[in-house]
Amino acid sequence: VQLQASGGGLVQAGGSLRLSCALSGRTLSTYIMGWFRQAPGKEREFVAAISRSGGSIGYADSVKGRFTISRDNAKNMVYLQMNSLTPEDTAVYYCAASWRAANVVRTTQQYDYWGQGTQVTVSS
Repeated sequence: VQLQASGGGLVQAGGSLRLSCALSGRTLSTYIMGWFRQAPGKEREFVAAISRSGGSIGYADSVKGRFTISRDNAKNMVYLQMNSLTPEDTAVYYCAASWRAANVVRTTQQYDYWGQGTQVTVSS
């Protein structure tokens, strides 16, 4: 299984970005999918997760109401729409896939595959 994240970049505060994550090697519907982020000097933190069917979704409190996770199992793609960005959202964003028997999972230990990360920088 390989995950390829893309869509990061430099944006001004208040702006938007859409991250994409392509899964190859297996069928996307096999996995719970999540997005995490890691800022310099900080631990990797949970951002959002979506169940295999897309029927269950979870967000970190810090992004709730601003970010939207979605998936297209037919295209083997997962997305993270990020609106109202702030400098505190600056980080490397990672997509991840989990085998776990649950709807959504929120910890790094529960994910089995990781993408390479895409940098998001929000200027003030």
